[in-house]
Order: sequence, then structure tokens, then C-alpha cells
Amino acid sequence: MLDILSRFLDRSSLSPHGICLLWRPELVWTHVISDLVIGLAYFSIPIALGVFVTRRRDVAFGWIFWAFAIFILACGTTHFFSVWTLWVPDYAAEALVKALTAVVSIVTAALLWPLLPKALALPSPSELERANIELSKRVKERDDALEALRLANAERDRAEEMLRQTQKMEAIGSLTGGVAHDFNNLLGIVIGNLDRLERSVAGNASDSKSVQDALTGAERAASLVQKMLAFARRQPLRPIRIDVNRLIEDLAALIRGALSGTGTCSLELSTGLWPVRIDANQLENVLLNLAVNARDAMPNGGSVTIRTRNVMAVEAAAIEGLSRADHVVIVFEDTGTGMPPEVVARAFEPFFTTKNVGEGTGLGLSQVFGFVKQSDGHAALVSRLGTGTSVYLYLPRLLPAHAATEITADPVPHDGHVVFRPA
Repeated sequence: MLDILSRFLDRSSLSPHGICLLWRPELVWTHVISDLVIGLAYFSIPIALGVFVTRRRDVAFGWIFWAFAIFILACGTTHFFSVWTLWVPDYAAEALVKALTAVVSIVTAALLWPLLPKALALPSPSELERANIELSKRVKERDDALEALRLANAERDRAEEMLRQTQKMEAIGSLTGGVAHDFNNLLGIVIGNLDRLERSVAGNASDSKSVQDALTGAERAASLVQKMLAFARRQPLRPIRIDVNRLIEDLAALIRGALSGTGTCSLELSTGLWPVRIDANQLENVLLNLAVNARDAMPNGGSVTIRTRNVMAVEAAAIEGLSRADHVVIVFEDTGTGMPPEVVARAFEPFFTTKNVGEGTGLGLSQVFGFVKQSDGHAALVSRLGTGTSVYLYLPRLLPAHAATEITADPVPHDGHVVFRPA
């Protein structure tokens, strides 16, 4: 075996390949340069394939790249041996390298052909692009569906919260109205008897003062009961046809007085305002109530603006809580401290107040809400902490078909107040 191997490797009887080229320099160096360039290129290709497969582990059939790298590396080695054998007749080593190259090439080809159908089944770049576009569309559809579901859930939660709030307000209103009605009857008896008692003790100053104090307290309680009835929408109303702009203009002096010098009051009244049918005295009380609230919200001074305008049915339909009909809106806006969202959510609730104990009954805004609702209107409140508060009073328009049969209102000054009497 060793003898065979030694004869195979023996090169003593062989001549270098350059002798076949008669050692002509132009031929020898053409072969040398060409084989060196080819060999170097062959050696660089496996390095590039190795770096590619190593960094792109997601490439399908990465092992076939390593087979190609070994095959190309062997091919490059044969070219280097071609240069070597030009001067050194080491044909045995060259033959072994070629044999190794043949084995590697056969193995690579054997692995490549069964892989061909699988490689052809891989999607092309255009197919991948189309698949990505389709996937993006489906993802967008899913995201849109999820967003629609989120909005629907949010809308449902909001509707449920509004329903709970409405039910709570209705329950509180029923309870408040029942208590106020019974209490009002009792107060009527108390006030009537106090009046009789006051007449009977008219000659006694001490007793007369005590009775007068008791009568004053009973009248304050009666006023509180009226506020409770207003929220419960059970107070007796005397609706008449009025011009809202005229009422506000005549009431402006009282509103400025209610501000107690802490703020200014400006009017922005829309021309051509529709008439409304409402209890004028109660609307006065509502506006004065809002002025007092604005004064308390502006301890460092500020301004109040009262605006009016017509709201057509199309616009009214887009306002939450408002029926699809023509309305007149009164906007009472102040530049006070404003309210946080949690307070805004409860502002119209009776007995809810942010003032200290003894500084308020918490019936001011609830009276406003109850009166406007009892008048078939709607009240809304917008406030931001540190910015101010705007109260919107939507009053239904008095349609021309009914205006001719309505009692009109004529404002007449009386003891410093504006009262309305039928014309």
C-alpha cells in the first residue's frame, strides 16, 4: 500500500507543465495571472456566502450555501495548483485536489436537484409583496373593527352612565318633590298661624320680634321648598310669551348688582331672536341665581357675558339631550375658577355643593335644571378648571301658529325689580 502511494506521489520522472509551453513568458504569465485571479475570486465567494448565511439565519435551505462554499473553495484550490505545477511537477497532489473537488461537486449536485422543487415553490418577491399588501389590508380591517368595537363600547358605557344619571335624577326628583310638597303644606299652616300670632301680640315688642323672626325663618324655608319643587319640576308656572332679549336687557342692572362689584357684565344679544313661552319671573330667578354663582366663582374679579341666539332644528339634533326642534339658547358665561370634570358631572344634582357648610344649599343649579326641564327645554354646563364656566339654557321656540293666541308680556319696573304681567 505504501509502495503504491509512494509511486503515486513520485514526481522524479515528471516535467513541470511550463515545459509544454516552451517556457514562453507570454503564455506562462497569462496562465499564472488568469489562474491566480480565478483562484482568488473562488476563495472570496465562499467567504461572502458564509457571512450571508451566518447573518441571515432566516434564509431557507441555508445548508446548501455551505455546500456551494466548499465546492467553490475546492475549485479555487485547483487553479492555484495549476500555477504551482507550471514550475513544480506536483501532479499527484493536484490530482487529489481535483478528486476531492469531484466528490464535493457530486455531493452538491445530489443535494441540489431534490431541493429544486422546494426552492421553486418559494414565493417570489412580487408574490411576497402582494401577500404583504393583503396582510396589511386585513390588519387594517382588524384594527378598524377593534376601534369600532372600542367606540361602540365607549358609547354604550356613556349611554348606560347617562341612563343611570337620569334614573338617579328622576328618583331624587320624585323624592324631593314629594317631601317638598308635604313640607310646603306644613309650612303653609305654620306661616298662617304665625301671621295670626303676630297680629295678636302686636302690642308686645318683644313677643312681636320673636314671632317676626320665626315668620322670617318660615318664609326662608318656604323659599327653599320652592327651589326643591323647581328641581322636581312641580312648581306652579305661569308661562307667557316673552322676548328674551328684552327681559335680559331689563334685568342687566340687577345682574350687575348681584355681582357685587366683583365683575363686569356684558350682553351679546342676537337680533331677530325668536319669542318663547316661559314663566318670566322664574327665568329672572334663574339668571340671578347664575349671577350669584358667577360672583362666588370669581373671588378675584372677572367678567360675565350673556349671549343669546337662535338654534335651528338641524343644529339642535346634534346637541346631546336636546329635541329636534327650534330653540332659543341663553349662554351665561363667566371667567371664574371653573370646575373639574367630577364636579361638572354632579353640578345639577340637588344638595350637591362645593361650598363650606352653611354657605349654600346646593339647590341653585338644580333649580335652574328643573325649571328649564319643566319648561320643555334643556340645560347644559361646560366648565374647565381655571378657565371659567358656561351654562347653556335651551328654551323651545314659540311657533308663529301659536303666538297669536298667547298672552304677551310687558315688563314693568316694580320696587327695583322687573316683573311681568299680561298685556
